[in-house]
Amino acid sequence: MAVGAIFGLLSILAGAFGAHALRGALTENALNTFETAVRFQMYHALAILVTGLLTSRLPSNLIGISGALFTIGTLVFSGSLYALSLSGIGAFGAVAPIGGISLIGGWTALIVGIIKRKPSERS
Repeated sequence: MAVGAIFGLLSILAGAFGAHALRGALTENALNTFETAVRFQMYHALAILVTGLLTSRLPSNLIGISGALFTIGTLVFSGSLYALSLSGIGAFGAVAPIGGISLIGGWTALIVGIIKRKPSERS
């Protein structure tokens, strides 16, 4: 859950930095890419917090795996988009789909982990 909280804090700081320091310094396209990175980081900060809460309530290896995939996916997806928008090096854009696949895997693991929990744990 600490990782989710850290990602949430950093996404707020990055969003403020983008809105105040980067507006006018980046092209519109680069700024949009930066904002996409911030948005996905915040979404997945919240998802990581939820998986942390779920692991204590619904113990499941898949839910734990989901949190790990969200963490890796956020680092790779948002990180590569931050690097792309700030550097303009197009190769970073080619890395983003790897992070996206990790995020998709995280959501898939979360769904399966919730569905496959023991009947006594269903609510």
